[in-house]
Amino acid sequence: MVYSLIYGLITLSILILVHELGHFLFARISNVKVLTFSIGFGKKILRYKKGETEYAISLFPLGGYVKLLGESPGEELKEEEIPRSYSHKSPFVKLLIAFSGPFFNFFFAFLVFTILFATGYKVMTTKIGGVEKGYPAQLAGLKEGDEVIMIDGKRVMEWTDLTEILSAKKEGEGVTITVRRDGEIKHFFLIPKTIESKTVFGEKVKRKVIGILASGEFKVKKDPPFEALKKGINQTVKLTGFTIFGIWKLLEGAISPSEVGGPLLIMEIAGKQAKEGKRNFLYFLGLVSVNLAVINLLPIPVLDGGYILFHLVEIFSRRRLSTRWIEISQRIGMGVLVAIMFLAFFNDVMRIFHGR
Repeated sequence: MVYSLIYGLITLSILILVHELGHFLFARISNVKVLTFSIGFGKKILRYKKGETEYAISLFPLGGYVKLLGESPGEELKEEEIPRSYSHKSPFVKLLIAFSGPFFNFFFAFLVFTILFATGYKVMTTKIGGVEKGYPAQLAGLKEGDEVIMIDGKRVMEWTDLTEILSAKKEGEGVTITVRRDGEIKHFFLIPKTIESKTVFGEKVKRKVIGILASGEFKVKKDPPFEALKKGINQTVKLTGFTIFGIWKLLEGAISPSEVGGPLLIMEIAGKQAKEGKRNFLYFLGLVSVNLAVINLLPIPVLDGGYILFHLVEIFSRRRLSTRWIEISQRIGMGVLVAIMFLAFFNDVMRIFHGR
């Protein structure tokens, strides 16, 4: 429990720092005065003043904030402070400052994934661990222990290469699978079977299968720098889409609200991943960073996405939104956010006590 707590706090602290650093740097670039940079909310337990900004670590480590000059409605400003006030900047500048936090989380995830791809990561080999009776592979003569090296003359290096090639095949289209068996190269022609299965979101999908199981053996693979960059981008985009789709399915009701997790779940998983090794922990950091970015971009007032929505309305309408309207929207947004946080915390507690 202590182990999970430590790594959970490390995870949250790093991702909050990255997020708030984005807001901080873009505010400074935009010549907006930053009053406070805090990791955590509530009472400040550590503080340090450098220049015009106070840096702090606050009591509750479940978030953070960057306080900008002129950010609070009705804040009185000295005449000489107006040029550096957030409230007197253009809607476009405000939008960039709001977007910079999620952007830094996306960028951080991209860097983490790129480093992992470049320095070495585990992939499942193409060795067959089992052949299912009555399926095309067994009928064609494939056996446990065979190492798949090519499909239709195309080299396969890892198990995902194999599954991706098969899934791209058309209905009734045959494939030639080349394997290495006891030092010999053998070729087998077969037609994949189409089956219906469900995704993690409960949706029915059709898949092409040949009836082989992975051996569970892994090898370490390193990608060249350019390939690692490409895969880093692809992985970030893929997880972003997966997160957005998951939120949509939650709203649709396809995913139960009981699946929503909060800080306690993050701490639990962070501890488990850390025990599995630093690479697992780094991947988990990247994954949660993407999740944090997407959630912060939801158009809920008090989240970055809510502010971005406000600024987009101002840009296209060419009118400043009334302070009263913004305050009402933020209260509603805060109510929604508190409800979501309560649900997440409740689910976390239920998992602990009921082992879900």
